[in-house]
Amino acid sequence: MKPLRIALTKGRLEKDTVALFEKIGFDCTALKNKGRKLILPVGGHQFEVVLAKAADVITYVEHGVCDLGIVGKDTILEMGNSFYEVLDLGFGKCKFALAGPKGTDFFGGYSAKTIASKYPNVARNFFESKGMDVRIIKIEGSVELAPLLGLSDAIVDIVETGSTLKENGLEVIETICDVSARLIVNAASLKLRKAEIEDLAEKMDRAKEGKL
Repeated sequence: MKPLRIALTKGRLEKDTVALFEKIGFDCTALKNKGRKLILPVGGHQFEVVLAKAADVITYVEHGVCDLGIVGKDTILEMGNSFYEVLDLGFGKCKFALAGPKGTDFFGGYSAKTIASKYPNVARNFFESKGMDVRIIKIEGSVELAPLLGLSDAIVDIVETGSTLKENGLEVIETICDVSARLIVNAASLKLRKAEIEDLAEKMDRAKEGKL
């Protein structure tokens, strides 16, 4: 049988995942010295890691070319899901927030509001939950620019320290939800390879809690 294949978000989540795997005792030499390779063996070929952008991690898991994925909750909330979310890995912590120019009474008045965001679905769902009808503009780059240029009244974005907001004269108006890295599993893989997947997820959970 082929080794389990895990799609892993490149960058910071990749580094935190390597640290977690090493806590479990998996050999991550190939992953740490990857060069330009994108599919790498971990733990003496116990499983393979596929390095990908966050949105592609979900695509690979949904289509079954990867059995599992490690991706931020932000991407899951934006893209929806047809997979199982089995574990909060506890790293990559940040939050979704509504932010705008300091001193703005965002919820006051009756004028229609315009929101800029890299996450239009998250923004739409948030305002629908409040019964507010807003215009949403998708921004790919620095979303903080939108209110500074007069393109939007506020933004919905990921906030870690809040320093970028502060430096640009913005502040958090309301926290929407907390975000962290999650372990996701393809639905068919969970049926066909249940024991292997549950064993790996349990080891990851115990390592996360420092119980190994």
